[in-house]
Amino acid sequence: MHEVDVLTDLPKPKFVNKKFVEWLKNEGTRDTKDDLPWQMGMKFNNRLNTVDLYTLNNTHPNIPKIREGRLAAQVHAPYVPCETQYKDAARQILELIDVIHRMCMKYPEAFMFPTSSKDIMDRTASLIGVDGGHSLDSSLGTLRTMYHPGLRYLTLTHDNWLVDSGAKPSQQNGLSEFGKQLIFEMNRIGMLIDLAHVSEKVMNQVLDLSKAPVIFSHSSAYTVCPHKRNVPDDVLRKVVSEGGLNTFRMHCIFTFLFIFNLDHFDHIKTVAGHSIVGFGEDYDGVVRVSEFLEDVSKYPALVAELLSRGWTDAEVKAALGDNLLSVFREVEHGNSLRGTAADDLPIPYEEVKNDCRTSYGYPVPNPDSAGTVLSLSSLALALTLSSLLSWQ
Repeated sequence: MHEVDVLTDLPKPKFVNKKFVEWLKNEGTRDTKDDLPWQMGMKFNNRLNTVDLYTLNNTHPNIPKIREGRLAAQVHAPYVPCETQYKDAARQILELIDVIHRMCMKYPEAFMFPTSSKDIMDRTASLIGVDGGHSLDSSLGTLRTMYHPGLRYLTLTHDNWLVDSGAKPSQQNGLSEFGKQLIFEMNRIGMLIDLAHVSEKVMNQVLDLSKAPVIFSHSSAYTVCPHKRNVPDDVLRKVVSEGGLNTFRMHCIFTFLFIFNLDHFDHIKTVAGHSIVGFGEDYDGVVRVSEFLEDVSKYPALVAELLSRGWTDAEVKAALGDNLLSVFREVEHGNSLRGTAADDLPIPYEEVKNDCRTSYGYPVPNPDSAGTVLSLSSLALALTLSSLLSWQ
């Protein structure tokens, strides 16, 4: 077993003092988004046996960095590109979920696998949040299946925000009918809805439809940086009225600067209060990071700067993770849809028809009777009987 001194090489800007170090040591940080599983897939083809997470140095998180950053919980995001949709997205996501489970088994002294808010303990709780609804293969059954091995939040889309930027045309003018089904099914099973990456219209639609609070796992304030990935002030106010959470991530076309990043925290607190603020830096999912926030070990410097800006201990403690836990508990237990039947209405086949998808189970026209449809199994039986009769 590796021994690591978690107080070694802490970032020491001028505002860090001994009292602060002890305070953070007791509180810990909870981060809502990293892409370490994606890096395991891309760099090692999921061969965790060939990797040492104590010495791995070309990723933003590793075990020493996580300890230096005082992470009490980390949401690992299984992610695959949108080009995998209707191909092998679901398989690849399940393999990455398997990687997260194997990380916890390989390093039990460092990670533990939680399935509920009450399971978050002293070791770094390794939660799962899938980044992109394309990973479900347009199936509510797949959503429920992924819930069982630990999926606890789903980012609805990965590039829907491009509609707002004009880079892509709108196909559904907001949520599709299947998207609305997905919202209610996530509410029913107690899964967090993540609105990072979605268009402004979808933000508002989901906030109107959802029976439970939502999160923005890695988004920031549009007023501070007018990038379409960020959240407008009116939506921030709506989030707090719904009891949700907006976790910080810098999305801006400008050079990333530490002080500029902290302006997002201050702005969100001013507009909507500290109760919706959290941390979600998207480590290993970005090609550039902010100065002084180069990896997860630097979180203490960020927390110290918030304190130096006049944030109270209680406000910082809320941002460190109490806000996330509050939303997590509400989604788990405060759900009016709990106990209702699962939605098993499949998406219309015409909406997902492509060369990589079969149509088993969907009704098909009966050529012998206008307006009559047969399921594929019934059609196969009819064709077999017809063949036997003609053979005789």
